[in-house]
Amino acid sequence: MDLANYRITPNQTPIKLSDYPTTDNKHFNEEELKEKLIPESIKKLQELHLKLHAEEQKGIMVVLQAIDAGGKDEAISFIFSNLTAQGLKTTSVKKPSETEVKHDYLWRIHEGKPARGEISILNRSYYEEVIAPRIHDVLDQDPLPDHLIDDDIWVTRFRQLNDFERYMTENGFPVIKFFFHVSKDVQKERLLERMKDPKKNWEFSFSDIEERKHWDTYQEVFEDMLTHTSTEYAPWYILPADDDWYARYIISEAMIDVLENLDPQFPEISGEDQKELDESIEMLEKE
Repeated sequence: MDLANYRITPNQTPIKLSDYPTTDNKHFNEEELKEKLIPESIKKLQELHLKLHAEEQKGIMVVLQAIDAGGKDEAISFIFSNLTAQGLKTTSVKKPSETEVKHDYLWRIHEGKPARGEISILNRSYYEEVIAPRIHDVLDQDPLPDHLIDDDIWVTRFRQLNDFERYMTENGFPVIKFFFHVSKDVQKERLLERMKDPKKNWEFSFSDIEERKHWDTYQEVFEDMLTHTSTEYAPWYILPADDDWYARYIISEAMIDVLENLDPQFPEISGEDQKELDESIEMLEKE
């Protein structure tokens, strides 16, 4: 797989989502992905994650962003839930609380950031702050000083988010971002499945139908976000999310790529610690 096919190159012409397919699986059938390719990829990912957790030198922050029914939750279930639980953190970013609104918009993200040795997953993320307020034109309802709300506020926030991700990366916490590019028809199918299947009703929210009415505006806002915030140090990957299993395979392979670049290693015991370890082994063996 050539991950470059899905990674957005920085400083290119404005992104048009219509140029990116929502289905792109030309090589593998679903059974092969489910039974062979993804399990093999996950096994490798598990080994690298265990080293990252043991080494405790760096962490990774993963951003999952999509419109409703894009496939974020399923990616967490089928890919990330297979990793070592102690080295994994998942945070769902929802509508900000009254307390969160009183702080700067990145304040509520800090608990979701990874510790060294961890992979943290943001199920939706701080990018909601350049999406939802634009869709619903509600920025003036936040307690922001009037002089901060102008035509340049989104450009300013894009710069701030890029700066934040550069800060994370330069401190040993690379950021990798996945955008689930799903078609309107497939979203419709998935929403109807949730609505009609009693076992999936809990996944459905009436707000999903309301948000769907803003489909075209969402696409425009996503395009602006992707164009201005995919960087060399924190790239966006556009996933062909109609192919749900193939999208999960891309995620797994991209995570392996990040971890291999970090090259985590199991800590080595030496010196006095090694001597004490040898003595402890000998003591236990003589019991």
